[in-house]
Amino acid sequence: VSVDGLEATHDRLRGRKGSWQWAFKTMSHLKEAGIPFGCNTQINRLSAPEFPQIYERIRDAGVFAWQIQLTVPMGNAADNSEILLQPYELLDVYPMIARVARRAFREGVKVQAGNNIGYYGPYERLLRGRGEDNPWAFWQGCNAGLSSLGIEADGAIKGCPSLPTSAYTGGNIRDHSLREIIEETEELRFNLGADTPKGTDHLWGFCKSCEFAQLCRGGCSWTAHVFFDRRGNNPYCHHRALTQEKQGIRERVEIKHRAEGNPFDNGEFVLIEEPIDAPWPDNDPLHFSADRILWPKGWQEQEELVPSLASSSS
Repeated sequence: VSVDGLEATHDRLRGRKGSWQWAFKTMSHLKEAGIPFGCNTQINRLSAPEFPQIYERIRDAGVFAWQIQLTVPMGNAADNSEILLQPYELLDVYPMIARVARRAFREGVKVQAGNNIGYYGPYERLLRGRGEDNPWAFWQGCNAGLSSLGIEADGAIKGCPSLPTSAYTGGNIRDHSLREIIEETEELRFNLGADTPKGTDHLWGFCKSCEFAQLCRGGCSWTAHVFFDRRGNNPYCHHRALTQEKQGIRERVEIKHRAEGNPFDNGEFVLIEEPIDAPWPDNDPLHFSADRILWPKGWQEQEELVPSLASSSS
C-alpha cells in the first residue's frame, strides 16, 4: 500500500482527495483479515519533513515491512520538479532516515531500501540491512536485465519495470519470445559487463572517477537516466554528497526541458556545481533542511537525534 505522506501531502502527490483515507482503510481490512502487508513511501521535499510521522502512522496500522525510495522526475514529479530533493539536501535526509530505520527495527518493522537509496555513506549497511547493521549489506550495482525484468501493459519488455520505455524496451512479448528479447537486444544487455572494467564504460561525471565505480556502476540506472536522459552519473548518492561537502562544494539540479507526457518518459536536467556556502536560490520555499523535520512527540527525549552533517558543516 502506497503512503506518500501525511494526509494532505499524500492526497496532493496522488492528485486525489481521500486517497490517504482509502489507503488506511485498505490496511485496516487487511489487518482484520489476517493478511500481512507492507507499505511503499517516496521521499521528496513534501514528504521528507513528515517521514518520522509517516512511520508512526503505518506502524500503528500494522505494517511488517516498509520500502522507501527517493522521488525522481517521472510522472507527477516530472511536471512538478520543485518537489524533488536537491542532491545537497541528502546530507540532512539520511541521518533522519537512519534514525527512523533503527527505531523501526526495534519495533518490528523492516525498512527496505529502494534502489536509489544510500550508496556507501555511513548508513549504507544499516539501510540495506533493513534497520540492522549488516556488514554484507551494501549496494552492488544495477541488476536490470541480470536478475530482474519488467513488462508493460502492452507487452513491452525492459530490464527493470521503472526504466523509461523508449530507451530500454528490448521488444514486445507479443512479437518475440522472451529468450530472444533477453539474448539478442542491447536494451536488456547493458549490464552484462558488471564486475569487469567494461562495466564502467558508460560512467561519466563524478561517477566516472568514484572509488566505488566498478562495484556501483553509477547506482540506479533509472534514477540517473530520468535526470540526465542517460545513465551513468547519479546525483542521488550519499557518498557523493559527503565527498563534495569535504571539498566545499554542493550540487543542484535544474530543469532543462520537461517530459513530453508519454508513459514512462522523462525530461532532462542540468547539474550545477557551486560553493557549499553559496546563497540558496530565491523562490524556493520547499528547500529541505533538518530543522523542518516533524519529529513525533517524545522522540527527542527518548533518544539523541542523529546529527545533521549539513548543519554541522555550516
